[in-house]
Amino acid sequence: MRALLHASPRTAVPVRAALVVAAVSLTASACGGTPSASRPDAATPPSGTAIRLDRPLPKPDLTLTDDRGRTFDLVKQTAGKPVLMYFGYTHCPDVCPTTMADIANAVKKLPQAEQRKLRVVFVTTDPDRDTPKRLHRWLAAFDTRFTGLSGDFDATQKAARSLGIAVEKPRKNADGSYTVNHGAQVLAFSPADDKVHMIYTSGTTTRQYSADLPKIIKGAL
Repeated sequence: MRALLHASPRTAVPVRAALVVAAVSLTASACGGTPSASRPDAATPPSGTAIRLDRPLPKPDLTLTDDRGRTFDLVKQTAGKPVLMYFGYTHCPDVCPTTMADIANAVKKLPQAEQRKLRVVFVTTDPDRDTPKRLHRWLAAFDTRFTGLSGDFDATQKAARSLGIAVEKPRKNADGSYTVNHGAQVLAFSPADDKVHMIYTSGTTTRQYSADLPKIIKGAL
């Protein structure tokens, strides 16, 4: 884990998939609540780190409902396409909208042809409140081409865990507020093999995404 702790925020760090899965799984963003004390800080990759996997992770078999109310098969409908995927929720007060805004700003800097190739997929970890209609309205504020997915929580959690992303069932508190714990990493799938080669931690900037997106789109990263 120490190699992750001392990684430069502006450097892509090559690590074994098993190591990064262990590190990312222990790192979650607690939106609307306090992170579990069982997650040691020592396992947390530094903010704004690009992690390159030496053993890419396969795309999970996940079928949910998209933000237009249609069935969306992740594997089939993104096959052979560059994909950025993020697990979060629309009521998130900080990390989720910040992350989507940074990605959207980077996408806008791409040539139109590259913008059309890239798929950005937002998978909600709060499906009871994040209806397709709400997802569609929320994502449209960033980029109307972004795809929102909602549906069975267990299926979502299983898919996230297969990628090393910690996702916990939303919890309603006594005061009516919600606590939604979820990993805050962005997963980049290569169009060359439909596998995750890069993971970006929370805090990755628009400049960092802008530098990497052309290579991700070409399957060169």
